[in-house]
Amino acid sequence: MKLTLSSLPHTWILDVDGTIVKHNGYKIDGYDTLLAGVKEFFASLPSQDRVILLTARKAEYLPALKEFLTKNQIRYDHIITDVPMGERILVNDNKPSGLCMSFAISKERNSPLCIPFTINLHI
Repeated sequence: MKLTLSSLPHTWILDVDGTIVKHNGYKIDGYDTLLAGVKEFFASLPSQDRVILLTARKAEYLPALKEFLTKNQIRYDHIITDVPMGERILVNDNKPSGLCMSFAISKERNSPLCIPFTINLHI
């Protein structure tokens, strides 16, 4: 599925474990490992976009996670810890023009991060 996005700034909300790093790698291996495609995906995001990361990790693991992300040049604006392990539900309203204002993507755990998108300057 390829997303067609407007030229407006976007907000990307991504889970950490199993989405951008190996699930529970920090526990199993003692360190995090980036998944394939993560650096390329983050490099493709427009500079005006915002990135919010969600994780079920406890806040005590936040300093190590931030250090890892910085070392690997993974940009983010906010990280929310202690998120419940259940489903994450995104709810947003559409613009009066009809522009869809929310998308949800579920990916296979630990698979490469690949979210193809294009920016349509006419929407």
